[in-house]
Amino acid sequence: METVPEYFGSLVFDDRVMKANLSDETYRSLRNTIDGGTALDIGVANAVADAMKTWAVAHGATHFTHWFQPLTGITAEKHDSFIAPSPDGGVIMEFSGKELIRGEPDASSFPSGGLRATFEARGYTAWDPTSYAFIKDKTLCIPTAFCSYGGEALDKKTPLLRAMAALDRQALRILRLFGNNTAKTVRTMVGPEQEYFLITKEMYDQRPDLRFTGRTLFGAKPPKGQEMDDHYFGAIKPRVAAYMAELNETLWKLGILAKTEHNEVAPAQHELAPIYTTTNMATDHNQLTMEIMQKVASKHGLVCLLHEKPFAGVNGSGKHNNWSMATDTGVNLLSPGETPYENAQFLLFLCAVIQAVDDYQDLLRISVATASNDHRLGANEAPPAVVSIFLGDELSAVLEAIEQDKPYHGAEKKKLKLGVDVLPRFTRDTTDRNRTSPFAFTGNKFEFRMLGSSNSIACANIMLDSAVAESLRQYADELEQAADFETALHALIKRTIREHKRILFGGNGYDESWIREATEQRGLCNYRTTPDCMPHLLDEKNVKMLTAHKVFSEAELHSRCEIMLENYCKSVRIEAETMAQMARTMILPAVSGYAGELAASAAAKRALDSALPCAYELETVQKLSTLADCIAQHTASLEAAILSLHDAPDITAEAFAIRDSVLVRMCELRLACDEAETITDKRHWPMPTYGDLLFGVK
Repeated sequence: METVPEYFGSLVFDDRVMKANLSDETYRSLRNTIDGGTALDIGVANAVADAMKTWAVAHGATHFTHWFQPLTGITAEKHDSFIAPSPDGGVIMEFSGKELIRGEPDASSFPSGGLRATFEARGYTAWDPTSYAFIKDKTLCIPTAFCSYGGEALDKKTPLLRAMAALDRQALRILRLFGNNTAKTVRTMVGPEQEYFLITKEMYDQRPDLRFTGRTLFGAKPPKGQEMDDHYFGAIKPRVAAYMAELNETLWKLGILAKTEHNEVAPAQHELAPIYTTTNMATDHNQLTMEIMQKVASKHGLVCLLHEKPFAGVNGSGKHNNWSMATDTGVNLLSPGETPYENAQFLLFLCAVIQAVDDYQDLLRISVATASNDHRLGANEAPPAVVSIFLGDELSAVLEAIEQDKPYHGAEKKKLKLGVDVLPRFTRDTTDRNRTSPFAFTGNKFEFRMLGSSNSIACANIMLDSAVAESLRQYADELEQAADFETALHALIKRTIREHKRILFGGNGYDESWIREATEQRGLCNYRTTPDCMPHLLDEKNVKMLTAHKVFSEAELHSRCEIMLENYCKSVRIEAETMAQMARTMILPAVSGYAGELAASAAAKRALDSALPCAYELETVQKLSTLADCIAQHTASLEAAILSLHDAPDITAEAFAIRDSVLVRMCELRLACDEAETITDKRHWPMPTYGDLLFGVK
């Protein structure tokens, strides 16, 4: 039996495989492309393609596909076989450099947000050599970018690569100012924690809301939920443990560094966390992880739910984005150094993140905005919709001392001047974690906690990398012109702290008083829903920054705004129509049926003896009848609200109508149906309850 080190990455065309299957010259040329972005010669591409094909076929692959990430929220692939006809009537296995480098899938049915007409079908996929090819289901998957015939990005990988390149350029400018001439690249690194729920396939199939929307639209609170905290880090049930074991093995074969697994707070909720890697590869790996989670679950008679809030009243699922910056020489730029000079560099990069989050808090909120995540943000297990940064006591004290030119207690009561020996050496983990903070410093990285469990991490990291690149650009422009670098550096950090300290908060993010302080006194954004925040993508400052760093064109930004609002409207429409249908065809018949049974029981009692009491039956029939009428009225009201959406003049108006009308009526209908569930005989209730779903996996 193979050990994990023996089969880890066995289905990945990684650096080990490249070295073993390519000539030294071809390998070096490919590495130059991967590490330095140099153009790939067609001769090298042909050699790589042939080696990749030979390796893939030896591992059972029969097809190849350009694997890309369109704006649908999932991945896409079109499979082509390796076979080509031979003169003797047989076939040979072929794969060329041209096929490796570029593909041409039909782009007409993917969202474009008006970038091209529907009849303009041509789209192109371009190989991303910085993310390794892999084998999945006997198909060689080649990670690619996806763009239109006119060159506009139609995916999430293209702007992510652009944002990473923008940060790399500006970070290197800063490093050169500190005398670092050895680092060739600066990469952002990410480790995304992934939360999810597991329920039985049998129960899932009985819930149209789960099948159509990924979440329960109805469900009364069970007698027990997560109140006892007995599920968190508890013993993993055998069926779940078997699922996790197969999931790990599958991920490890694909080179995905799945590290930690445990039960989360809510019943039936779990988490998987990988070791961090480059943001580009982490994004690809997370998309693969979500797909494989669901595939493996089906083999165990389970369903993996990745919706942010599949059950009301218990914790939803997030995806914590652990983000840092590192040089190709292995230096973490968010890790305090050994010398005062290294700490001065650390503080400058720290300030770049603080300024970026403050200046572009709206973009960070936009990057996690979906109809499903709107249910989670601000709930008890998730950070609020207000973006803020938690630094911890020691760093906060250091920044305060620098800003106010006052003694710092950790430096023998001396005033701090950057670049000289009085600057203290920082230590890691000197402060407890703040789980309510949307953006928390955790020793050598930041944890962005607002992402939803089904989100692509590309969106958040595009905005984060771009915003930090802009801060670094401003710093480099200023410091490169300085007559005295150390004096200018001190002044710059001091000014940045003073101008952006409003974004720093170390208290309870759930407290209503904080929300009032944040918005009324500090002037921070509080965009509660997707319609509230999404139009701000097109604010002048955001368009200017993102286009200046060539992360997006203005046309691409307009298209993304349109697509995200369309996705929001479509998602809620599907939920609303599912809800109305379930209420009419499942819940109302169940409530009326049980009321009729009770009424018949009361009549039978009276027929036997008119003096027999029927208080329970008659009182319950009255409640059920009243609730049935209420459910019918709310269903009709919801259906009318859905129809009225046709009158919206544009997608933005439709999104606001959904927020203000449809969602309100959905809530009203749910309250009535959930109350009816609590007094309807379980034999009559037409679907598994929360108690069944949350505690059904043994």
